Amino acid sequence: MRQVKEERKTTETDVCVELLLEGKGEYSIKTGCGFLDHMFELFSSHGSFDLKITCKGDLDVDYHHTVEDIAITLGTALRKALGDCRGITRYGFILLPMDEALVEIAVDISGRGGYYPDIKFPSYRVGDFDVELVDEFFSSFARSANITLHIIVRSGNNTHHVIEAIFKGFARALKQAVAIDSDSKNKIPSTKGTLREV
Repeated sequence: MRQVKEERKTTETDVCVELLLEGKGEYSIKTGCGFLDHMFELFSSHGSFDLKITCKGDLDVDYHHTVEDIAITLGTALRKALGDCRGITRYGFILLPMDEALVEIAVDISGRGGYYPDIKFPSYRVGDFDVELVDEFFSSFARSANITLHIIVRSGNNTHHVIEAIFKGFARALKQAVAIDSDSKNKIPSTKGTLREV
């Protein structure tokens, strides 16, 4: 079982993440931001990852440090859960609709952290959540997890729908990428012989 508990404590946040890749989509999320909780619930459910997140952050400032530090902690947890990446499929891709929104997500467990977005949001906020933090989350996650991540928003005029589609699509693409390839269970899917940081 690929399961990790990861913690991060700074003067700005106190984060604990528990991640099980071979899960059932069960979750317990307490970030202090209702919208963010909802996105992680979608991520857990659509990726079939068991996920627990608790975060005590400086919400009197804003959500920035909470989002960034959860991303770092969750990305680190994923990297540790994957170990040497032996047997994984490595790549994941999906084109996912959410009503009028349509997003394209591609993931490579490459050992090279990179985030490449093509996203335009119709509005700047969803409730009290600044949508620029979506980019902050995925950028920090990709670097910490050492994955290559492309997110393209093809259409969407409802910002909530666009962000929801992104998190659902990311979960499903990542689920494909971390899945064990039954034909190559003992192989690292790289001619380099490693998918660690290169």
